[in-house]
Amino acid sequence: MSDFERRAEELGMNRQIERRDFLQGAAIGIVGAYTALRPPQAAAQATSATVADNDPANYPPLRNGLRGNYPEAVASFDSIRDGKYFSFPVADSEIQEDYDLVVVGGGISGLSSAHFWRTALPNQKILILDNHDDFGGHAKRNEFHYGGRTYLGYGGTMSIATPFPYSYAAKSLLKELEIDVASYPKYVNHNLDSLGGATFYDKEHFLEDRLVAGNVGRGGRGREMGPSSFENVPLSPAAQRDLARVHGKNPDYMAGMTVDEKKTRLARISYQDFLLQYAKITPEAIAFFLGMGGRNNKRVDTMPALEAAEHHSAGFNGLGLDFAPLYSEGSFTFHFPDGNASIARLIASRLVPSAFGGPQTMATIVQTKVDYSQLDQPNAPVRIRLSSPVVRVLHDGVPPLAAYPETNASTESLVRIAYLQQEQVRAVRARNCIMACYNQLIPFLMPEIPEVQKDALLYPVKVPMMYTNVLLRRWTAFQKLGVSRISAPGMYYTSVNLDPGTTVGNYQGVTTSDEPIVVHLTRNPNHPGLPRKEQNRLGAQELLSMSFADFEFKIRDELSRMLGNAGFNPADDILAITVNRWPYGYAYTYDMLGDPEMSPEQRPHVIGRTRFGRVAIANSDAGAAAFTNQAMQEGNRAVEELLAFEGMA
Repeated sequence: MSDFERRAEELGMNRQIERRDFLQGAAIGIVGAYTALRPPQAAAQATSATVADNDPANYPPLRNGLRGNYPEAVASFDSIRDGKYFSFPVADSEIQEDYDLVVVGGGISGLSSAHFWRTALPNQKILILDNHDDFGGHAKRNEFHYGGRTYLGYGGTMSIATPFPYSYAAKSLLKELEIDVASYPKYVNHNLDSLGGATFYDKEHFLEDRLVAGNVGRGGRGREMGPSSFENVPLSPAAQRDLARVHGKNPDYMAGMTVDEKKTRLARISYQDFLLQYAKITPEAIAFFLGMGGRNNKRVDTMPALEAAEHHSAGFNGLGLDFAPLYSEGSFTFHFPDGNASIARLIASRLVPSAFGGPQTMATIVQTKVDYSQLDQPNAPVRIRLSSPVVRVLHDGVPPLAAYPETNASTESLVRIAYLQQEQVRAVRARNCIMACYNQLIPFLMPEIPEVQKDALLYPVKVPMMYTNVLLRRWTAFQKLGVSRISAPGMYYTSVNLDPGTTVGNYQGVTTSDEPIVVHLTRNPNHPGLPRKEQNRLGAQELLSMSFADFEFKIRDELSRMLGNAGFNPADDILAITVNRWPYGYAYTYDMLGDPEMSPEQRPHVIGRTRFGRVAIANSDAGAAAFTNQAMQEGNRAVEELLAFEGMA
């Protein structure tokens, strides 16, 4: 047995756990040494196992293993890009279904679009098509059942939070859903309040593996810390001194420049360049800043130094810079135990009430069992059709690549939408269509759109990310260490957090450390040294190339290294794993370092979302902001554009 195989067995890679190694009959790669370590009957057991009285085959939130953009959900993307469906693949005579509105994409933006349309035109027929086996998009619910109890985790969008105020449309929708954001404090589970944070330094980037209590310098913005704060960081004395210096009272590293000159310069260099070139820290000390940065995969090497300064990061307090106060997102915060999946479910319960036993409230939605068989019923005014990736969208009477100016958008024309279902190509016809989907795919779904719009839609690169949930048998190791959250700047997952679960309605969060708990691990794949968009591309490729077993090994190895000294045994303590990989993750946001200066109306997302005949474009991509409120707002805008085109606005 090789050292690798020995380590894999030690970590429990040969143990059968609650997960799906097979989804819809298609194998997810358990290959090489991993396969050799598994009992021969393991895969068969995994496919047939049920949890409590629920069958994962009929209830997607219970499906473990590889989720998020799981392989089958994105299997058609390459053939779409390669032009396989360039010619509309279904004869007009074979189209049997007609709708007033078809929405491509069943995430929060698509669901919101359907809701806003139905509010304006209550009696119209709506179909929502989505490539996944569950609705909600990135608002993904992960559900575990163990010992007669339900444990929930969020597989994507975590909460109602934004760095800027909600639009009227988004606020109105939250009000209609009866979500009382201000009431959140009474639902928060405080059972982990006595536990603090820690940082795990790995031997690959530091001198040794070491868990250090307290997130020193990580998130403590604006605080000055002395030399003793960094004595436990496993770096050389010189690096420790540099870290203490930049986290203390700094001199003016850019003396001789005016404030405006400093800001201009900081806008065009990375935070890493500032630390190395101006603060003059030793390159070894940069390891301390790995995993730190701004939203949407901005790290120390891709985050503009000016943005880091605005957020009061270490090293800038001697420069004499002045900034307007940042908007506090705390005024709009609410976290359901399954994240914003509850918001998606609340919207869906109003669109297809029969699947939910009627419209739900924030107090009932968490525990409501969805009847997925009711989502796509023939006589329902709104239908949600899952596992149905759209492959082509075309206006009637418009040949591929034909010039299609606005003047030719006849109010009598219709839109045909082709999609795959169980490997068969089908199609529906609609009077209007909203593309609330991955915007970079739209040029291939609709090659007739103008070249300038195609270029705009192709400009951004989705931010890849991973939200992984691990159900543990107990969390006594965390209790013994006195921590509930661990930052790991150099590890595969850069944050590990106990998720006690918000106590909402009848859902009860965890209490004592000898009971199971969900541990949430987060990763934004990045490749240091490259521009952010290129890092996003390579990160997406990385996620697409890895099997569930690859991820599982990294999870077990990381938790073992962090918690092993406190008695954690991954072979015995891990009950279930759900890996939500999102190679096509969150909307791309602009920054001063990676994007050229441009006027607001010339930004690619504005040009890209231009209505094309009877097709409007939504999704948070169309707002260049990866927030729930933006997804709602873009859905509302798309609806308003089509209503105006119809002369109904």
